[in-house]
Amino acid sequence: MMISSKKLTQLSVVCWVAVLFFQSVQSQLQVGFYRNSCRRAELIVRNAVRDGINKDRGVAAGLVRMHFHDCFVRGCEGSVLLDSTSSNTAEKESPANNNSLRGYEVVDDAKAKLEAECRGVVSCADILAFAARDSFDLTGGISYDVPAGRRDGTVSLAAETSDLPPPTFNVDQLTQNFAKKGLSQEEMVTLSGGHTIGRSHCTSFSNRLYSFNGTNSQDPSLDATYAASLKQKCPQASTDPNLVVPMDTITPTISDVNYYRDILANRGLFTSDQTLLSNTATASQVNSNSRSPLGWKRKFAAAMVKMGRVEVLTGNAGEIRANCRVINS
Repeated sequence: MMISSKKLTQLSVVCWVAVLFFQSVQSQLQVGFYRNSCRRAELIVRNAVRDGINKDRGVAAGLVRMHFHDCFVRGCEGSVLLDSTSSNTAEKESPANNNSLRGYEVVDDAKAKLEAECRGVVSCADILAFAARDSFDLTGGISYDVPAGRRDGTVSLAAETSDLPPPTFNVDQLTQNFAKKGLSQEEMVTLSGGHTIGRSHCTSFSNRLYSFNGTNSQDPSLDATYAASLKQKCPQASTDPNLVVPMDTITPTISDVNYYRDILANRGLFTSDQTLLSNTATASQVNSNSRSPLGWKRKFAAAMVKMGRVEVLTGNAGEIRANCRVINS
């Protein structure tokens, strides 16, 4: 089929406009965004994160998780930080977030110091992106450049947290869930490695111990010794909602590849962790990550940067909150 030179020209113009549009969306976030407007912004956030981790090592996992939970609901625009009001139940009060997210006080501390130094300049959404990076780095990961320039959203609805992948998802459901946010299956496996630090409430996985399915009360993919240990920490008769266990059996406060080694040993805590071995491609990535500590850290950094661009507000959209917990009046 012959295409006229005129149509070719029109087609090339359309393609070029599409490329320019894509680049403009990408370039709205910039590394060093606050270089001139608030020079010490990233240092102030890092110091707040370091102080928080010194008080409680678990805060690091909370901040990484919080950034993820922010980006997957309405995009990376700080809605997860907003408190509920008399007329609205916010994201942080939903079952997916309540009792599982930690580190709000670190964001508050950073914001207060930033407002004292550069009033009305640094968004809460950017503070959270910086804090997640610093949490990964300060727990044995690596540092990486975080493009900034996000602005803060003004809506936070608990009902919208259905976009978050629950711990019961299988590999196909996880792949589809991440694809909706423009993230590949490999990036899903890479970001799942965030479970290398932190803890989980027993209620998030107790079905694997006591009520797995009609045939087995216990998930047959769980290592038997590990399952017995989990049952001791999470007794079936317990009504204590605050019982927790570490996500990573070996180094729960260090960002490393022991998460993947746990999965290979059938010690993945969630269904959504162990399911990564049920698919040829994801199992191959688990194997590869388990053997390449630095390779995984670099992939994790790149995936976090990509996730940090999901549905961001920039330019004149949204606002720069004065207090990360409430919208500006």
